[in-house]
Amino acid sequence: MTIAAPTAGPLAGVRVLDLSRVLAGPYCAMVLADMGADIIKVENPKGGDITRAWGPPWAGDEATYYMSANRGKRSIAIDLRDPEGVAVARRLAATCDVVIENFIPGGAERMGLGWEALHEDNPSLVYCSISGYPHDSPEAPLPGFDFAIQGEGGIMSITGDVDGAPMKVGVAIADITSGMFAANGILAALYAVRGGQPGRRVQVSLLDAQLAWLANRGTEVSIAGWEPERFGNAHPSIVPYETFPTSGAHVIVAVGTDLQFRSFCEAIGLPELGADPRFATNPDRVANRGVLIPLLQAATAAFAPGALLAALAERDVPSGPVRTIPEALAAAPYALQPHVHPTAGEIHTIRSPIAFDGDHLTSPRHPPLLGEHTRELLLEAGFSAADAAAALAGPCTQR
Repeated sequence: MTIAAPTAGPLAGVRVLDLSRVLAGPYCAMVLADMGADIIKVENPKGGDITRAWGPPWAGDEATYYMSANRGKRSIAIDLRDPEGVAVARRLAATCDVVIENFIPGGAERMGLGWEALHEDNPSLVYCSISGYPHDSPEAPLPGFDFAIQGEGGIMSITGDVDGAPMKVGVAIADITSGMFAANGILAALYAVRGGQPGRRVQVSLLDAQLAWLANRGTEVSIAGWEPERFGNAHPSIVPYETFPTSGAHVIVAVGTDLQFRSFCEAIGLPELGADPRFATNPDRVANRGVLIPLLQAATAAFAPGALLAALAERDVPSGPVRTIPEALAAAPYALQPHVHPTAGEIHTIRSPIAFDGDHLTSPRHPPLLGEHTRELLLEAGFSAADAAAALAGPCTQR
């Protein structure tokens, strides 16, 4: 396997101290790593980031969960419960442009690694805190985790079958979007600092992120005062816009215009539905979905999946297959970033979706082993070789 040398990204020269763990913070840091930032991941010597143990599946004794959010980083193993470990972290933070943390609220401050202490050491520092709940809410002191936030933030009430139980999204989407929002905030703060402004504290909560990505389902309530319903795979405001059965598998049909609806009806042999006044416009179809959808389903069920998709594509009706994750990755081999891992050998992560001048900058650096870069990072922080050796032999770095 050949791995291309990394292209210098727009964040080349930016140094980030990643004090976070699990998913939201590490994902945020990985977004920055893919854009060229140097990420220093601080981990407890005894076990490291807890997602290292979140398996199966495993690869080279590492959980693939951990690998999903930690490429492009260097790992230093120091115990932040030990004063010497905290002193090392502060020394590193003084050399960094950004610090990311997602401790339980108040935890960083109790260790001496809070915003005020590190900003005093480094006035141009951008300090990002990711919490479960907004800092200005009554729940601010409480810990938060993705599953609970999905429940509290409303998304589970509109996810799942119409008459089924509330259902979470199949990935930790509140964590992921929090990480993306945090990366955006960090980039904005870095821009301000580069313009001569002092360092900023960026604060993002899982609950705020969850509420923000409700998007149109949120404004159905905040603007229109509606009570959103659960529609399964259907759309609350567009019909037909859902999965349809075939003789072999479900396919997606995403009709967005009246012309596309008429073309859909022609493709499945029901041109009369396209001319029916009950279904002439989208509001008509929304009002009469209970009559229309069973008629469309009966027609699509007679098609083989490939035949239906071909007929829809020929008429420019938006449609597509419902793939498993293995099928999705097999169909997009260009989206896999190769790495050579010290214990797992050849592995692949999923590339950054952001392209710069046609190049999807994605760090080729493998997700690090626990403490893999401790010595080199101590030396970079100004430790002498003797002091680095002493630190490595001391209790704050021992596994």
